[in-house]
Amino acid sequence: MIGRLSGRLVARHPPQVLVDVGGVAYELDVPMSTFYNLPATGESVTLHTHLLVREDAHTLYGFATLDERAAFRQLIRISGIGARTALAVLSGLSVTELAHAVTLQETARLTKVPGIGTKTAERLLLELKGKLAESLPGSAAAAAPDSATPDILHALIGLGYSEKEALGAVKALSHGVTVAEGIRQALKALGKV
Repeated sequence: MIGRLSGRLVARHPPQVLVDVGGVAYELDVPMSTFYNLPATGESVTLHTHLLVREDAHTLYGFATLDERAAFRQLIRISGIGARTALAVLSGLSVTELAHAVTLQETARLTKVPGIGTKTAERLLLELKGKLAESLPGSAAAAAPDSATPDILHALIGLGYSEKEALGAVKALSHGVTVAEGIRQALKALGKV
């Protein structure tokens, strides 16, 4: 399997890029989040890759970060979600935004992505719950200590705190806290801020 490519960026035609590695040019499909962060044509570039082998094609996908690639791999494991849909999700949401949507179980955030309807969004949230945090250790989803976290986050946001404040407060909670005790501790922590 091809895990990473380092070479010269030869061409950019969304959503595809062409990277020359020692005289061999690789065509990669990339999410728009990666595409917008690419250097100018002719410059050096490194992309983390995922090779998808099907009966009729071998397609190489490129990502700027390991977190993007890990999220892509989690997405394509879901029944009915193909590589194109996974790229669309990562083009419409950053990995952090996707992790927050999964933590908070926000269907509305996912339905804003073109091609994702309510049923698909609900299936994505259900399938990714708990899995995304494990595959993205650097993401905010890793802060979810247990199953009470979404309820605590919803309560804090309902009380008028921003998502960022609520996630910060939940991060500090002890593992296995109940919803009521978690809200109490979070409010106490937010009151000191």
